[in-house]
Amino acid sequence: MRKIITLFCLLISCNISAQNDLLKIKKQLVKDLIVNFDKTFIYEHLIGFDNDYEIAKQAVNTIKPDGSWSGIDYIDLSHTGFDHKKHIRNLMVMSFYYNKKDSDLYKSKSLKAAINKGLGYWCTNNYMAANWWYNIVLVPTAFVNIFLIMEEDIDSDILKNVQPIIKRANKNIHWARQSGDRVKICSIEAKNYLLIDDEENFENTLQVIEDQIKLNTGKRGIQNDFSFHHRVHRENNTTTYGKEFANVLVEWACYTHNTQYAFSNEKIKLLVDYLDGVVKQTAFGKYEETGVKNREITRLQDFKLYSSFSIEQMLEFSTYRKKELKELIKLRKGKIEKPTLSFSKFFWQSEFFVFQRPEYFSSVRMFSIRNRNIELAHNSEGIFNHHRADGSNHLTVTGEEYFNIWPTYDWQKIPGTTVLQKPKLPNQHQVQKDGLTDFVGATTDGLYGVVGFDFISPHDNIRAKKSWFFFDKEYVCMGAGIASNDFNNPVVSTIEQNLLKGDVFVSQDSIVKNIAKGEHILNKTDWVLVNNTAYVFPEPITVNLNNNKQSGSWYSINKQSSSSKETDNKDVFKLWIDHGKRPQGENLWLYPGKMETKDITYQYIVIPNARKENLIKHSTVDILVNSSKIQAVKHKKLNMIQAVFYQSGKIEIAKGIWLNMDSPGIVILHMNGNSVEEISASDPTRKIGKLHIDITGLKHIVINLPLNEMAGTSVTLQL
Repeated sequence: MRKIITLFCLLISCNISAQNDLLKIKKQLVKDLIVNFDKTFIYEHLIGFDNDYEIAKQAVNTIKPDGSWSGIDYIDLSHTGFDHKKHIRNLMVMSFYYNKKDSDLYKSKSLKAAINKGLGYWCTNNYMAANWWYNIVLVPTAFVNIFLIMEEDIDSDILKNVQPIIKRANKNIHWARQSGDRVKICSIEAKNYLLIDDEENFENTLQVIEDQIKLNTGKRGIQNDFSFHHRVHRENNTTTYGKEFANVLVEWACYTHNTQYAFSNEKIKLLVDYLDGVVKQTAFGKYEETGVKNREITRLQDFKLYSSFSIEQMLEFSTYRKKELKELIKLRKGKIEKPTLSFSKFFWQSEFFVFQRPEYFSSVRMFSIRNRNIELAHNSEGIFNHHRADGSNHLTVTGEEYFNIWPTYDWQKIPGTTVLQKPKLPNQHQVQKDGLTDFVGATTDGLYGVVGFDFISPHDNIRAKKSWFFFDKEYVCMGAGIASNDFNNPVVSTIEQNLLKGDVFVSQDSIVKNIAKGEHILNKTDWVLVNNTAYVFPEPITVNLNNNKQSGSWYSINKQSSSSKETDNKDVFKLWIDHGKRPQGENLWLYPGKMETKDITYQYIVIPNARKENLIKHSTVDILVNSSKIQAVKHKKLNMIQAVFYQSGKIEIAKGIWLNMDSPGIVILHMNGNSVEEISASDPTRKIGKLHIDITGLKHIVINLPLNEMAGTSVTLQL
């Protein structure tokens, strides 16, 4: 009998403990919904630039007797419509200011009546958008948040009627697939179980949320390089769906800390490591990085610095990598201008390369037979994104280089890309394509990096061998084997297209000029300096330059009904190389192996934070070779060789010193005089198990390469 009583008391104690933990979590959640209202993804989606207080004031004063608002289109439920989200927005901001103690609307009777009236109108009409995301994520998220902070002030019949709407978000529906969607849907469900005090289902749902913290390489979710794939198409979604995925997990890890529902230490560590992968795809850890964006690039960006909120939450439950996280918070709050961290990282599962120094951040986006180029133009967003993964190379120094440039953008002149200049781009259903080559990759030693891309366009009959070589103060861009089968349109390699700030200086035949606004063809160009960045040509070249106003509208690139149709004008800088029509020769074939072609090349050096007086002769980097077979450079100050071998071959890296490879590969050599001290290498084709390298004066070198899920990563050897 005593054992039964003891067991009974233990069960009661456990139940009381669970109830206490539930109450603790719910109180913290409600507090955060009010205190951090403007830091939620739903706030960003619905409110953005707008003044939330003015929205609340206007909403309470203009609500109609039936609970609707004039000026909202309640008819259009299409993929590009659903103006109904403004109704949800009004309810959100009214509920927030009703609970904000320092607001003149705090506990206002008229505001309470308006909120109940607006909720009642929605429950009666139960609007369903053509876009499932509104029905399953946005509306249930908004409603569960509203009811958590307004619980005691909502009419009982509305509390009952809203449950079927909130319960559309549940872990058993099709849309709750492994990805960013599953954690968001389960988060709504968990909040609702807190709302209705269902401890058993809350615990089960929370376990599903925690279980999403796992590597799921090759499928939806976190890849083993800590990039993120939201869909089965294998396009990079790290800083959109992947960032929101991380934010939801951090939120629940924070709420459950020091409770019986706390996440395991193993999961916490993996979450922090994954968040580092997300951060490394943001410029300096604080700005949106242009190259990684998908269709969201065509939405008006309403912030410049990322919020530090999720990072601060993370420090509440983990000390792992604390120093890095603290610096990140300071960067995002503007307390320090530049990061201390320098790195070179290749996300091999997503074929995205990033390079950071305190003075600049750059990226290269590619795709291969292993991945698709970019996200589909869902809901008619990102309808001109066809070429944004064709070796796009973006540079960030100030964070404002591309800020909201997109309505005025020339989508066939993307920095780093080689593109056929067509009269117009194919329709939006032709944006996403599979890659056509396997030689796509990068080698890094963690600090320096070199990228190689055997590019064949799935949109146009063109190809090119493209490479990038990254160093502390500059990076080198090269192209070779540029060929086209199109008789009617020229091929262009774009060096830069960004917002124009200030004067443009050009050196032609060693004579420096300040270029007037307009479109120019510049012969014998040594270098171009604009926005404090120099583009240096090792051999004088003819380039095209445009430094003038460009016009367009947000609606022209994003057909959502909320997109502005007003004309936007911006001063834009564009610099490109025109290779002409069929530059390899009219009688020569596009594909190698059929016959030899004329090797059309380009090469230039990008120097951020440059000065005119230092550009008289930039002699830090030597171009060793630039052909369709091998591309290589030597950095004289660093005494470093970086080389891309598209096939077996050899190059002279110093007088009498030869580097010989018997297969394709990408290598970095750290030299001491004429001696090699360290080699980093990778196989971009991911087919080779060993690299065989011969260097004059050294024994034959064999490098064992990673296989399977690690294929494509770099190996470093000390010699």
